Amino acid sequence: MPIKKKYIFLFFSFLLLLSLNRCISYLFHLGKEQARILHSRVPIAEILQKQDLDEKKKKGLELSQKARQFAVKRLGLNSEGGFLYYVELDREEIGWHVTASYPLEFKSYTWWFPIVGSVPYKGYFFKELAETEEAELKKKGLDTRLRITAGYSTLGWFSDPVFSSQLRASEDEIIALVFHEMAHATVYFDGDARFNESYASFVEEEGTRLYYVEESSEESAKILLERQKKQKERDRLIKLLQEYALKLDATYKTDLSNLEKEKNKKRIITEFKEKVIQILEPEGERLQKFRERELNNEDFIGVLRYHSGNDFFQDEFKKVGKNFSRFHENMRKLKSLSIKERAKLLGVPEGIIDP
Repeated sequence: MPIKKKYIFLFFSFLLLLSLNRCISYLFHLGKEQARILHSRVPIAEILQKQDLDEKKKKGLELSQKARQFAVKRLGLNSEGGFLYYVELDREEIGWHVTASYPLEFKSYTWWFPIVGSVPYKGYFFKELAETEEAELKKKGLDTRLRITAGYSTLGWFSDPVFSSQLRASEDEIIALVFHEMAHATVYFDGDARFNESYASFVEEEGTRLYYVEESSEESAKILLERQKKQKERDRLIKLLQEYALKLDATYKTDLSNLEKEKNKKRIITEFKEKVIQILEPEGERLQKFRERELNNEDFIGVLRYHSGNDFFQDEFKKVGKNFSRFHENMRKLKSLSIKERAKLLGVPEGIIDP
C-alpha cells in the first residue's frame, strides 16, 4: 500500500519474552490473539471452492493468489511469505500500532524484541489498548502517532494469512500489499526499520508496476496511469518533507532554548503544511483532514521510514538488469553493514540517521 501502516508480530518472540517475565500483560494480549489467528486460518483454496461465496470476497482472494504466484515467479520473493490462508476478523482492522519520537530531535522512541531487534512501533490488536499506550507516551512529552495496522509479516516464521479487512482495499492495493509483506520475508535486517520498510516499499512499487505492464489490458493501463499520477504527487510531497525535516533538524541542533526551539518548530511545520496544501487537490476530504491534523516529528520520521533511498534502490536494480532475484541477493549482502552505514547508502542526511 502507498502509505504503509504496520507492526511485525512474531509469536516466537512473544513466547520468549513471556519466559523472560517482561511486559506480561502486553505479550499475553499479543500471544493470545496471534495464536487465535493461527487457529482461525482457513486455506484460501478451500474457501474458493464454496458455491455461496460472496463475490467481492471471491474476487479479492483470487487476486491475492494471483499476486502471490506473481511475487514468487516474477519478483523472486520468498515463497514462505504467506497468503495461502484466510482469516475472518471480528473487528474492522487487523490492529493498531503506536509510534513515538522525541519532540526536539529526530530520534525515535523504540522497543526491543528478540529476533526483530529494536523497532520504532508497538502494535496492538485492539484500538483501546493502543490508545492507552499512546496516552502514556504523550505523558512522557513525546510526539506520537496512532495508525491502523493494514498488514504484517512474520518474516516467514508462519504463513501469513489474508485478512477480511484487507479485502476492502482496491485491486492494486491488494496486489501491492502482498508484494510489500512478502518482501519482508525475503530481506530483513534486525533493528533497521527504515531500510526494511523502504526496501519493501521499493519492491512493492516496482513489482506492482511490472504486474500491470504484463497484464497488458485496457483496464490495467488505466490503473497503471493512475498509480503513476499518485507516485508523482507522492515524490513531490516526500521531497518537500525531506527539505523541511532538514530545517527542523537544524533548529533542534542550535543553542536556542527549548522554548525558542518549540516556537521555530511550530513555524516551520506551519510553513510546511501551507506548501503541502498547494500540492494536494483543492477540494475533498483528504485535504480537509490534512488541514485539521496537528503535525509533529513523528509524521516526518514516519514518512522517511517508508520512503528513503529510492534513487539507491533504483540504481542497484538497474545494475542487475532489473532482475529481482539478483537484486534481493545483493540487498542481503548489506547485512554486514551497520544501520548508520545503510542509512548513508539510502542518502539519509547525517542529522536524520535515526530510523
